Amino acid sequence: MLNNLISIDPTIRSGKPCIRTLRITVYDILNMLASGMSYEEILEDFPKLTRQDIFASLQYAADREHRTSLVKISA
Repeated sequence: MLNNLISIDPTIRSGKPCIRTLRITVYDILNMLASGMSYEEILEDFPKLTRQDIFASLQYAADREHRTSLVKISA
């Protein structure tokens, strides 16, 4: 599974999910992709990242979305 590349440490970026021990968050990667950056552009801007890191971010987000459930609040 790719998510062994994601780390959560309360002392790094306020505990947000980060790529390995880097200070680059899953959110950062997703935001770059959403803004239209290509994998190649991201890797050029952040040479310590790999394609696997980007895939792990996408998988992490997909897993989080899959586990999201609707909670019905009674009136």
